[in-house]
Amino acid sequence: MKKTNRISLLKYWTTRYVATLVLGLIVVTILSVAWIQHTILENRLEISEFIAEELANRIAGSQQPNTSPSIDKNTLKSRDQFLQSERPPAIYITDAAGQVLSTNQSDGPYSLDHFPIDLLQKNRDVLKYPTGTEEARIWMIKKPIEVEDVVFGWVIMLQPENELGNVTDEYRLLAILIVSLGLFGWAAIYILSRRLSKPISQVAEAAKQIQEGNYNVRLPEHTKEQEVYDLIYSFKEMAQKLQQLEALRAELLAGVTHELKTPVTSISGLLQAVKDGVVTGDEAEEFLSISLKETAKMQKMINDLLEFNSFTANALPVAMEEHHVNELMTEMVHQWKIGQDLDSIAVELTTLTADRIIYTDLVRLQQIIVNLLNNAKHAVEADGQIDITLTEENQLLLIEVKDNGLGIPKAEQELVFERFYRGDNKKYKIRGLGLGLPFSKLLANALDGDLILKESSSFGTTFIVQLPLSRS
Repeated sequence: MKKTNRISLLKYWTTRYVATLVLGLIVVTILSVAWIQHTILENRLEISEFIAEELANRIAGSQQPNTSPSIDKNTLKSRDQFLQSERPPAIYITDAAGQVLSTNQSDGPYSLDHFPIDLLQKNRDVLKYPTGTEEARIWMIKKPIEVEDVVFGWVIMLQPENELGNVTDEYRLLAILIVSLGLFGWAAIYILSRRLSKPISQVAEAAKQIQEGNYNVRLPEHTKEQEVYDLIYSFKEMAQKLQQLEALRAELLAGVTHELKTPVTSISGLLQAVKDGVVTGDEAEEFLSISLKETAKMQKMINDLLEFNSFTANALPVAMEEHHVNELMTEMVHQWKIGQDLDSIAVELTTLTADRIIYTDLVRLQQIIVNLLNNAKHAVEADGQIDITLTEENQLLLIEVKDNGLGIPKAEQELVFERFYRGDNKKYKIRGLGLGLPFSKLLANALDGDLILKESSSFGTTFIVQLPLSRS
C-alpha cells in the first residue's frame, strides 16, 4: 500500500492559519503604510500652510513704513516642533516682486535670492516647486503679506517630500502592532487547535484499543465544545455497545454450538446402539424413530439459519398480493390451531369490525404470525390464554398477539430482537437458535411494516405487527 505522508491536526491548522495570518498582515501592512504616508504628508502640508499664514499675518501686523520684513526666529522655532521633521523648513520672505528679503538658509541647495513672480501669483498656496529634476520632489507653501488688501511680499516655505513624509515613529508603532497581532494570533490558534485536537487524538487512540479488542477505553468527561462532546459521548456509547455485543456473541455462539451438538450427539448414540445390537426389535425401531425426530429438529434449525442468512442478504423474494384481512387472519389462526395440542390453552381471534384489503405476502405474513403464536404457546402454562386482536389505526393494520404467560424479564426485553439471543428461561426449555423474533422482524420490515414488543410483565406479553392497509 502506498505510504501517505500525514501531518497532525495541530500542525495542519497552526501552519495554515499562520500562513493565512502572515499573508493578511502583509496586505494590511502595505495598505497601512500607504495610508500613513498619504495622511502624514497631507497633515504636515496643512501644518506648514498654517505656519506660513501665521508668519505672514505677524509680519503684516508688525510692518512699519520703510522697513523690510524679517523672520522672527523665536516664533519659527516654536512652530517648527509641530512639523516633527529632522530639520526646519527653508523659509523665505520676499517683496511683492519675489526678491528674497530674509531667509533662514544661509547656504546649501535651498539658498535662493529670487522666486518667479508667475509662480507666486498662482491660485494655489500649496504646489510643487520646479527643480528641473524628478529625483527630489519639493513642496512649496506660499502666503501673501497683505496690509489693507495690498500685497507687500510673500512668506514662502520649501521642504522636500521625503522630510515631510518621514514617519519613522509611525512605522515603528505599526511594526510593533503587526508583530503583536501576529504573535497573539498564532498563540490563539495554537491553543484552540491543541484544545480541539487533543480529544480527537484521544478518540483515535481509543479506536486503536477497540481494534485490538480492549473495550475499556477512557475518554475525557467534561468538554465544552458541543461537537467534540457529541463525538466523545457517541464513541463511548459505541464502545459499551460493542463490549456488550462481543460478550453476547460469545454466549450466543456457545448456545448455537450446543443446540446443534446436542441432536448430533443424541443421534450418534442412538444409531450406534442399534448398530452394535444393544437394542433390537421394537426398541430398535423406537431408537430409529427418535433419531429421525432429532434429525428433523436439527434440519429445521439449519433451515432457519440458512433462511435467515438468505433474507438478511436480500436473497429471499417477497410476493405482494391483495387479501381480505379478516379472511386471511381467520385462515392462518385456524391452520395453526389444527397442528397444535391446545387442550388447556384458549385461543381467541378478534377481527376487524369492517373488513379491509391488505397488500402483503401471504407466506411471509404467515411465518410471522405462526412464530408469534408458537412463542405465546411456549410462554403460557396450563389454562393459558392467547388473544389475537385486529385493529385499524392511521391506515395501519395492527395485529396484536397477547398471552398471559410469565413474561420477559426487564433486562432481556431490549435483546429479544437480537439474532441468536435466547432468554435464560427459554434456553433451558425450548430447543432453537434464537432466530424466530429477529427473522420475524426482518419479514415485517420487508412487508413495509414492523414488529414491536408492546409490553411484557409477570401478567403476560404483547407483540404487535404493524402493516400498511390498502387505500382502496
